[in-house]
Amino acid sequence: MVRELSKAGIPVNVMIAPIVPSINDHEIPAVMEASAEAGALSAGFTMVRLNGTIGEIFTDWVRKAYPDRAEKVLNQIREAHGGNLFDHRAGVRMRGEGKIAESIRTLFTVSRRKYFKDRRLPDLDFSKFTRNANGQLSLFD
Repeated sequence: MVRELSKAGIPVNVMIAPIVPSINDHEIPAVMEASAEAGALSAGFTMVRLNGTIGEIFTDWVRKAYPDRAEKVLNQIREAHGGNLFDHRAGVRMRGEGKIAESIRTLFTVSRRKYFKDRRLPDLDFSKFTRNANGQLSLFD
């Protein structure tokens, strides 16, 4: 999809999400390399956060799928979210905090520098949108 959109002249940002410590964080460089090779101009990521019953479902799944490292994964998620499997704080909840989150952020930043050097999304061209009666932008007349 990234390649097709890029070929069509549509700027592409790839979102790598959710990043789950000790499960998929090691894939960040490969995903970013493949995305850049396919023509993506930028990338972003978010840390996993397990709100409400999602935390219970994930805990059950990770214990079954990765019994050898389930507690490590859960503890790393908690470390990234102030001791919880989730974080409601704006500005923190999507990126996490602490050593694990910083390690993931560093891996992402190094990979972005390597694969997306000198790339950036173009400024938005609002002339392609029309405003409806309420002043909201719309793709359609």
